[in-house]
Amino acid sequence: MPEPYADPETARRIARIATSYRQLTGHDLVASGDDSAAALWLAPQVIVAHGTEDDPRFFFANRAALERFETSLDAFIGSPSRLSAEAPLREERQGLLDRVSRDGFIADYAGVRISAQGRRFRIEAATVWNLVDEHGGVHGQAAAFDQWTELD
Repeated sequence: MPEPYADPETARRIARIATSYRQLTGHDLVASGDDSAAALWLAPQVIVAHGTEDDPRFFFANRAALERFETSLDAFIGSPSRLSAEAPLREERQGLLDRVSRDGFIADYAGVRISAQGRRFRIEAATVWNLVDEHGGVHGQAAAFDQWTELD
């Protein structure tokens, strides 16, 4: 695992990505095991997660996400998640996040995103879900997808 994911608090936040997915969808995001952080990091699909700040910031991106968004872990972690969408599409993105907040998860999201290198792509059939604890408290949102179309 990369160094930024090594501390215990971050590991708990990352584990919540998989446990919340299972709790809300009834399916496993990655194979069950002792080290969900490692499984999420190595997963073939893009997986990202942000917190609950006023301007939510990414705290997790797996290898596939870094490749798809053409960036480094250091550049991605801590960046505002709204910057993954082009400015004109941020209102659409906010509507998606509001729908997830209301319903817990959606499994049919499609939308245009932009890589750090400025390349546009349309994600399809993405699942977006709330990161919830055992008491139902929301700690952010995550997304996973493995289908996209290059637009440039």
